[in-house]
Amino acid sequence: MRATDIPLGTRLADAAGNSIRPFFRSIFNHEAKSDASPVTEADRAAEAAIRTILDAECPHDAIIGEEYGSKPGTSGRTWVLDPIDGTVSFMAGRPIFGTLIALLDEGWPVLGIIDQCISGERWVGASGRETTLNGKPVRTRVCRSLGEATLASTGPQYFDTHDAEHFMTLAAKTAHKRMVWGGDCYNYGLLAAGQIDLVVEAGLKLHDFAALVPIIEGSGGLMCDWTGEPLHAKSDGHIIALGDSARLDDVLESLACHH
Repeated sequence: MRATDIPLGTRLADAAGNSIRPFFRSIFNHEAKSDASPVTEADRAAEAAIRTILDAECPHDAIIGEEYGSKPGTSGRTWVLDPIDGTVSFMAGRPIFGTLIALLDEGWPVLGIIDQCISGERWVGASGRETTLNGKPVRTRVCRSLGEATLASTGPQYFDTHDAEHFMTLAAKTAHKRMVWGGDCYNYGLLAAGQIDLVVEAGLKLHDFAALVPIIEGSGGLMCDWTGEPLHAKSDGHIIALGDSARLDDVLESLACHH
C-alpha cells in the first residue's frame, strides 16, 4: 500500500456519497439487470464519480466495478467498487446500504471502506492497521459459545437449497431468536464494531466482499470461505465473517460444507 491510498479512498467515498444522497427517499429511475437484481441512477452516478477520480489519479491501476465492469491495469493493483451495496434497502429508504471501496494488491485485499452516507458512518480497514469507525478504533467482541452468537445474513433468498440447508443447521446452533436478516455490508460494519458476532452468506461477488476483509481483520475478527480458506480475488462467494476466531471450528463444523 501507498501512504496516499487511505486519503484517496476517503475522497472516493466522499464523491460516491455526494452522488447518492440527492436520490435517497426521492424519485429516481431504476431497472432490473440480467440477474433480476435492481440498479438505480444513484448506483451508476456513484460509480461514475469514483471512476473519474481513479482514471485521473491512478491510470495504471485496474478497476472492477459492479455497474461499469472491468478496466485492465499494469500496476498489480485493482480497485474494486460496489457503489451501493444493498440497492434493495436503498430503494426502500432504509439507511443500511453502503458504498464499498476496496484495493487489492496482486489479488489480495489490502484496503477496505464501508461508507454509509446517510447516517455518516464510515469504516476504514487497511493491512497492518486498526479498523476505524469515523476515525476511532473499533474492536469485535468476545463470543463465549456459538449458542450465544448473534448471526446475521442479508436474506434467505440468496442461498440455494443446498447452501440454505447448511446455513440453517448453523443458525439453529446460534442464538437464533436474535438472528438478524437484512443489512448487506452494514452487518459487517456492526460486526467490526462489536455489535454482532457472525455473518454468513453465499453467492457473493468480489465487489460484495473485497472491502470487508481488511475491515473485519483490522478489528480483531476474521473472514474466510466456508472451508476456512482466506478470501481473495478467486474466492467462490461463500463467506464467513466472525468476530471471535475461537468460534471458527464450531462454525465450520456446523456448516460442514465441502465445495
